[in-house]
Amino acid sequence: HPLCLKLLFAFQLAGSAVIAFGLWFRFGGATKELSSEDKSPEYFYVGLYVLVGAGALMMAVGFFGCCGAMRESQCVLGSFFTCLLVIFAAEVTTGVFAFIGKGVAIRHVQTMYEEAYNDYLKDRGKGNGTLITFHSTFQCCGKESSEQVQPTCPKELLGHKNCIDEIETIISVKLQLIGIVGIGIAGLTIFGMIFSMVLCCAIRNSRDVI
Repeated sequence: HPLCLKLLFAFQLAGSAVIAFGLWFRFGGATKELSSEDKSPEYFYVGLYVLVGAGALMMAVGFFGCCGAMRESQCVLGSFFTCLLVIFAAEVTTGVFAFIGKGVAIRHVQTMYEEAYNDYLKDRGKGNGTLITFHSTFQCCGKESSEQVQPTCPKELLGHKNCIDEIETIISVKLQLIGIVGIGIAGLTIFGMIFSMVLCCAIRNSRDVI
């Protein structure tokens, strides 16, 4: 069935893309460094965990939709619709959380930086791995001035960048991306739900005629 194969391909592709996006965001590059800290904001990654789970579920339910269409089974198509409804709810929640909770996440990370910054100033001889991680992750140095924390700043950093501002900019962009992906996948699941409902009605009508 050509339409079935297209549906299966779309869900497999979307599911794989979402999983890859979520895992790269969670464990790749600078985000990985920040998440290794003891005080890292785990709720910041909740949306990513939901995305990865929804992506895996999408890959699985694609087969449900294809089997239901080929076998003309209302039961399987009903299960397909239910799974899509769950994915839709999860993705919309992720998208809304990413957009609405952005301010809370930014303030939390900024507070973490402020604490590490103040701890370093109290005892410079002790050193501060958390502050070094922040500077490396966000490619910034200090707040209004970098003079007091210069030893913890990245050597490759040219010029001064206020970490408070960089944290706000980078986290805002990351959460917007998560929100956009979540809303986009939710749109795809709406198409899948419409497909399953139309097919169910067609199967029911054909059986009534018989």
